[in-house]
Amino acid sequence: MMTKMFTVGMLSTNCYVTSCKETRDAIIIDPGFDDQLAAEKIIKFINENALELKFIINTHGHPDHTCGNGIIKEKFHVSILIHEDDAYMLEELNKKAARFFGSNSFSPPADTLLHDGNLVKFGKITLKVMHTPGHTYGSISLLGEKEVFTGDTLFAGSIGRTDLPGSSERDMRLSLEKLTSLPNHYVVYPGHGSTTTLGEEKLNNPFL
Repeated sequence: MMTKMFTVGMLSTNCYVTSCKETRDAIIIDPGFDDQLAAEKIIKFINENALELKFIINTHGHPDHTCGNGIIKEKFHVSILIHEDDAYMLEELNKKAARFFGSNSFSPPADTLLHDGNLVKFGKITLKVMHTPGHTYGSISLLGEKEVFTGDTLFAGSIGRTDLPGSSERDMRLSLEKLTSLPNHYVVYPGHGSTTTLGEEKLNNPFL
């Protein structure tokens, strides 16, 4: 599996293009770009590497992770996937929230609703959906063979906010317990900030 990270938008969101080396099938996780220049950079990367984009996956519904959904969907004609509990955030509420965050872009509705334990397959890659609420009702992490995309649940040295509408400190604690049950060698691809490993976070993250 190959993963390319792009840092996009006013809140420096990590957008990932993840692909299968053998088949060139790919997905895009959290296209949170809010301008055409950032979109074109990612689209150019996909085209230059002859990747076949299969899905858009949102780790949660906040606009800084979803406001590029429409551009990618229109360009590549792919489905938007999000957990069922955050799907409402891609509808009318998303327009208001996007404007609040200073963006004129917002996401179309979801095409497929994800649930805990679902498998997302592209090429010879399979990612397992892990429901990790706390930052939002429908926050998810995507679990691979030796990596996990944690959205705004777990960061290098920190965790996602739990003081926003739809957040829960209790749910966040339970979600972090799920993540810390994974092996130490797992690479963490967070929604913001640098990549890390679960072993590093277990040792040094004060929230764990």
